[in-house]
Amino acid sequence: MASLMRILRPVGTTAAATVRRVRHSGRGEWSTATTRFPGSATATATTPFAHPVASFHSTPGRKNGDLPPPTDFAAMDVLGNTPVPSTTVDICMSDGFQLNSGARITDGSGVILVGGEAFSWRPWLPRGENRLLNAKGQWEIPNESLGPLSVLWPRPDLLILGLGPEIRPINPELRRYISSLGMRVEILDTRNAAAQFNLLVTERGINDVAAALIPIGWKEGVGANW
Repeated sequence: MASLMRILRPVGTTAAATVRRVRHSGRGEWSTATTRFPGSATATATTPFAHPVASFHSTPGRKNGDLPPPTDFAAMDVLGNTPVPSTTVDICMSDGFQLNSGARITDGSGVILVGGEAFSWRPWLPRGENRLLNAKGQWEIPNESLGPLSVLWPRPDLLILGLGPEIRPINPELRRYISSLGMRVEILDTRNAAAQFNLLVTERGINDVAAALIPIGWKEGVGANW
């Protein structure tokens, strides 16, 4: 491949120039070649880089054995080897739940999950009708319907409420009652509440998190067993 060069000769002089390149074997170097034009000054053609030049990318190439090991994403799951509590929710059904223990609730009842135990839950019974909303559209249940949580000691730090197929604001009086028991409350629809409970109870333990869930098939005035 011809290198770039500059030839110096008097104007008007025509001559053919032969450019000679000398390469030193095995060293990858180029040197200077000189050609004389008849009746003119000496013309000198110098190819660049008379000394060895480093590659633009100076980082040496990796060998196969130098490649970084593949990332094992399964090993990054810090909860992967943590036993799943038997009260985690496997399936949210329209009329109930199936737990990791294999227990099923299929009669339209809700469930309270606390301290590694599961309790069938029907907070609408004290009203005598299948209603969980007050006249303002707030989710409201009698305080005594949270009986299992009031007699438990020590109590969980967090109560996750799953209100059925959709989220609603809860009655301020109910929120104050839960706070009086020393618990924070998180309000979600039942699908997300079950997922949140499964995650937190596995991470933090069965004594720190509780859940009270209404079936996802709940219809106001009808219930979940229809």
